[in-house]
Amino acid sequence: MSLSKNKLKYIRSLKEKKFRSEYGTFIAEGNKLVSDLLPYMRCQLLVALPGFLSELNITDIEEVIEVNESQLAQASFLQNPQQVLAVFYQPKHPEAIDINNQLVLALDGIQDPGNLGTIVRLADWYGIKHIFCTHDTADIYNPKVVQATMGALARVTIHYVDLARFLDNNKHIPVYGTLLDGKNMYEQDITSHGIIVMGNEGNGIRPDIEKRITKKLYIPNYPEGNTTSESLNVAIATAIVCAEFRRRSK
Repeated sequence: MSLSKNKLKYIRSLKEKKFRSEYGTFIAEGNKLVSDLLPYMRCQLLVALPGFLSELNITDIEEVIEVNESQLAQASFLQNPQQVLAVFYQPKHPEAIDINNQLVLALDGIQDPGNLGTIVRLADWYGIKHIFCTHDTADIYNPKVVQATMGALARVTIHYVDLARFLDNNKHIPVYGTLLDGKNMYEQDITSHGIIVMGNEGNGIRPDIEKRITKKLYIPNYPEGNTTSESLNVAIATAIVCAEFRRRSK
């Protein structure tokens, strides 16, 4: 079966959030990423070269189209396409999540797709199952974000919420945030569970969210007081904080 013009148009439309929302689907590309997602998510369409299909155990895929390299390049959003492109259904998650004994992340306006994808990978690495995002955070199903998750999207659940209300509804849970006026996180008592808030790349955590933080943390530079870069990249900061929380929990 060849890739029809209508099918190609549909695939290309998924670059835009409004069409991803309308169809409830998203794009993933690359041999490893698609292979990682297939066991966890319903696949509507798989477009692949013969070499990939020959090694694939095809189950529960609604439609498979074998293409050549030229046809795959037409459909792909990547500069250097690999062997496969897949359209997956966006999973539906329950609204009520019990996070009482969990460590979770809350993202306040993260804009860069690479940062969001990297944070999802970090969450997966450190066993964090849920990330709660403000509605102005980048779309998790943006093709660039999906690629940056490197398959971690299969194991980490992303929720878009009114973050202020979410924190108000979980006042019994410690809320941590990294801020320039916080205290050295290596000298503070921290729990094995709680909500870690990470802020926007340029503006940090917005004031109405900051006032809901119960413990402000600061990642010290070395040596302390030395003139250094103004701040850390938010994904790097997330990695440092998550590593310290998990180290302490042992």
